[in-house]
Amino acid sequence: MTLAAAISELKAKPGGELQVHGSGILIQWLLENDLVDEMTLITVPVVVGQGARLFPETGPDLALDLVESRVDSKGVSIQVFRPAGRPRYATA
Repeated sequence: MTLAAAISELKAKPGGELQVHGSGILIQWLLENDLVDEMTLITVPVVVGQGARLFPETGPDLALDLVESRVDSKGVSIQVFRPAGRPRYATA
């Protein structure tokens, strides 16, 4: 059984949820294998100018539906998204 198949089987069981915290490489792999039901992105209003990218420069595009959005008293943005398949782009 592949890892993706094992995760799919685990997700199909009732109760609980699987969470990933702070692993860009793992979330990219989960998205590529259509194993993400929902993701919460927390953006702190600080520009560091360097570091690891959550979404790679190459790879498939992914549309996201915004489920919830809020901002705390310090300007931290919390957004909940659900994958929505391939994006549709406007044509010229």
